[in-house]
Amino acid sequence: MKVEAILRIKGRTVETTPPGTTVASAIGALTSLGIGALVVSSDGHRVEGVISEREIVRGLSRYGSRLLEMPVERLMAQRVPVCAPQDTVKDVMRQMTLTRHRHIPVVDDERLVGIVSIGDMVKNRLEELEHEVILLREAYIARR
Repeated sequence: MKVEAILRIKGRTVETTPPGTTVASAIGALTSLGIGALVVSSDGHRVEGVISEREIVRGLSRYGSRLLEMPVERLMAQRVPVCAPQDTVKDVMRQMTLTRHRHIPVVDDERLVGIVSIGDMVKNRLEELEHEVILLREAYIARR
């Protein structure tokens, strides 16, 4: 299965924030939207980084409460892997595992077109496995 199929189901909405946004504002957005990461982008189309709960927790450990007034560009993951809509789910899962990123922006022709999370990947894989089990059961019953 391709990443495009996941985007068709979950949608292509990506929450972004400018690099100068304070961490406090980013935390507010993550909380109110119920998401785990924001793509950092000056124009909403080009990926400059990702600010996730992980970077915030690490920043809190390092900077304490001063963190809240810092711009997200000071904490964001800058070398963020990206994927394309035509990439396979298997390849993106491998990339997530190797790079230890839980959120990967989807880019098409250098333009942000979506984001996938490890939760999206696991959900997709579980659905594939359930479908395979149904097919195997049907094949087994048909042979009896």
